[in-house]
Amino acid sequence: MTEPKTRYAIYFMQQWVGDHPAEWYQTRVEPSRKVVADMEAAGVLVFAGGLVEEMELAFSADGTSGEMLVTDGPYTEVTEYLGGITIIEVETIEEAREWAARVAEGCGWPQEVREIK
Repeated sequence: MTEPKTRYAIYFMQQWVGDHPAEWYQTRVEPSRKVVADMEAAGVLVFAGGLVEEMELAFSADGTSGEMLVTDGPYTEVTEYLGGITIIEVETIEEAREWAARVAEGCGWPQEVREIK
């Protein structure tokens, strides 16, 4: 019997990307696509994608008052917001660390990793 795999979220806040010229971003396309393709080939990729940067396109849903309220915009004023997320499913934390490092290298900016329970 094999051990159950663990899911991890590898993600970044948009502000961690930094300011770069358009040409620099173009240098990140191929390395980023390559690591996603490698994750697919290894059978560890669950999902990967970037989020729309325009926070005015966000909306929030909150039912904590007993009545559901859906409003335009983020739930709270924030200085950092999620820019993208990759979900992987691997056997060991060491594998999660290796994939996170590859994502960070491919993108060119830091990533944070958390186990999904």
